[in-house]
Amino acid sequence: MKASRLLSILMLLQAHGRMTAPALAQALEVSPRTILRDIDQLSAAGVPLWGEPGRFGGFQLREGWSTTLTGMTEPESQALLLAGLPGAATDLGLGAAAASARLKMVASLPAEWREQADRVGARLHIDPVDWYRSQETPMHLREVAEAVWNSRRIALRYESWRGQAERELEPLGLVLKAGTWYMAARTQGQPEVRTYRLAAVQALRTLPTRFRRPAGFDLAHYWQASAARFEAELQRLQARVRVSPRAMGWLVNARTPFARVDDDAAAPGAGREGWVCVLLPIESIEHGARRLLSYGAEVEVLAPAALRQHLQGELAATRALYASGGSGAAAA
Repeated sequence: MKASRLLSILMLLQAHGRMTAPALAQALEVSPRTILRDIDQLSAAGVPLWGEPGRFGGFQLREGWSTTLTGMTEPESQALLLAGLPGAATDLGLGAAAASARLKMVASLPAEWREQADRVGARLHIDPVDWYRSQETPMHLREVAEAVWNSRRIALRYESWRGQAERELEPLGLVLKAGTWYMAARTQGQPEVRTYRLAAVQALRTLPTRFRRPAGFDLAHYWQASAARFEAELQRLQARVRVSPRAMGWLVNARTPFARVDDDAAAPGAGREGWVCVLLPIESIEHGARRLLSYGAEVEVLAPAALRQHLQGELAATRALYASGGSGAAAA
């Protein structure tokens, strides 16, 4: 731990040129007094560094001197690709390792490249979670990650829409999509790989046995194909709707997939200039009605008839609820 901290001090000074004891202490989460003791030990070991007092002072290495001790630890190498995703690295227990890996990588760069790397880090931030959502941190994420890294089988209790199930799985990979963690895994002896949402794992136990990863398994390729298949199966129905210019703006801003169609039978009536006919994918009649109700009078459903009838029923029930006064009116 202490040796790692001494190396981190060297990396920080090499990357930033000059830093004060409080700044080093904050970066390494220790006290300034600890930093001063570490500086003394580095000096005694022959490291050419010195400190300057005053407002613009601090510790720095002799110009032109650099250390070659930039070898990464195993957790740091695992965290390197997550250095730009601090939330994901922290969820996996690699937050500190990701910061340390980035520090070592930057310190190993030529001086002019270091400045560019610092500029990118200060001007580019990646936030993988969509609006109005919070990132999920499943309680068994780190255990699953360890099993994935070490190719160990796991036994879990999983809650799906069909109910709870006990399973023994071989975890092949982890995927973070829009703030939600998923696991690609297969049952022992079965070639089929399936996707499991980690938030649905109720209990988990890591087994002592290891497994052999399938030859040629490509996690990115699997996820791309699986996601495309899932979306195709999920949105089998289409709704033909007429939308106002305002609703068209909502569809575009929400990145909702749609296809514009020409339909003379759906020609706009008086006062509906600019309305167009589009096709929207929906999961089910109920899902489509729930979704399209949020657009109010800016959308008119033309087909299928079952969706139009469901919407009429929902609107009638809503009108009856508010016409009766309801508990809200009584409380007011």
